[in-house]
Amino acid sequence: MISGSGRCFYHPDRAGLGICVECRNVICVECTTQFEGINRCAKCLAARLSQAKKIVARTEWGVGNLLLMVLSIGFLFGSVWALAAMFSS
Repeated sequence: MISGSGRCFYHPDRAGLGICVECRNVICVECTTQFEGINRCAKCLAARLSQAKKIVARTEWGVGNLLLMVLSIGFLFGSVWALAAMFSS
């Protein structure tokens, strides 16, 4: 978008510099956050970061996680038992 071809959605007194790829609003240079060549406004960027943090901060245990934990503990104790049996003979 050419600078000055629109007005910023958040600052109507300022010329627009780009368009947010999420909400499609015209944004000024102060509101534009460009990450990897993509323009996002602060509101959309905060929403995306909040969503990403929820994915990373996942703390619930599913069936797969519990099964993996039980198998890992079983493998650990089985290995210790096998080593103890091998050296005690």
